[in-house]
Amino acid sequence: MHLTHALTLALPAFCAAQAQKPLSEQAAAWFEKAKSYIPNSIPSAAKDPVGAGAAKIAAKDVTPLTMANYESFLTPDPNSPKSPQEYMVFVSGGNKTCGGLCTKLEKEWNETASLFAADPTAPHLGYINCDTQAVLCATWMTKPPTIWHIQRPIAHANQSTPASTIYINYLNFTETTVGDMVALHSGKKYETGMIYEGYFNPIDGQLAQLGLLKIMGYVLFGFSMIPSWAFMLIISMVSRSVIARRTAPNPNRQQQGARPAAGSAPLGGAPPANE
Repeated sequence: MHLTHALTLALPAFCAAQAQKPLSEQAAAWFEKAKSYIPNSIPSAAKDPVGAGAAKIAAKDVTPLTMANYESFLTPDPNSPKSPQEYMVFVSGGNKTCGGLCTKLEKEWNETASLFAADPTAPHLGYINCDTQAVLCATWMTKPPTIWHIQRPIAHANQSTPASTIYINYLNFTETTVGDMVALHSGKKYETGMIYEGYFNPIDGQLAQLGLLKIMGYVLFGFSMIPSWAFMLIISMVSRSVIARRTAPNPNRQQQGARPAAGSAPLGGAPPANE
């Protein structure tokens, strides 16, 4: 009853106060209130339309590589007049394998792919995320951020397949730009990278030729999943077992040292006479 009476007295005073406010102030207050219902987040495409467009082109022209498709991706087209055929594979990662530092490089790569889309001489483009394709990164023995430049010659009739060449180019998290990535192809800057040879070469390496490369990749991935403390525990147990066996007394050796041979004579003496 008292509350209703108080509201009845206060309502005319409130309406009078609102009537005294200029219309512009009331409109500004209504506008601010309306803004509170509008989301503050702006879609990424509106913030960076160039980056969003480049990402769409990259998603179309760049092949994400997995353990299932990397061999077919790197197989040259025998009907192509171009030989050797050129490939560029960007090895990236997320928080686990790149520490969250590859975001800028991914943007640069997407813009590079958009530029290559208009270049008829552009290489085939591939992409590996070591966070989601950890087995593949273990198979290739690679880690982000790198760009692999691969050249695969085409074998002609009655000829053996020429050797492929692989160059690994390491990227700088903060300084590598679109121009640097494009120059790997257009300016042949890939030749400044490290040439990749040996057993783990995913194309011509001995393990790949024997069909053992993928098996080795799974083995290495399995070892990488074992925590370091487990390795230390195993080493400690093995070393203790070896030391215990070496320091343990040998009862057979002690018995042989305590019991002289039958019929043996003391040192410097004659053999015992037969009685």
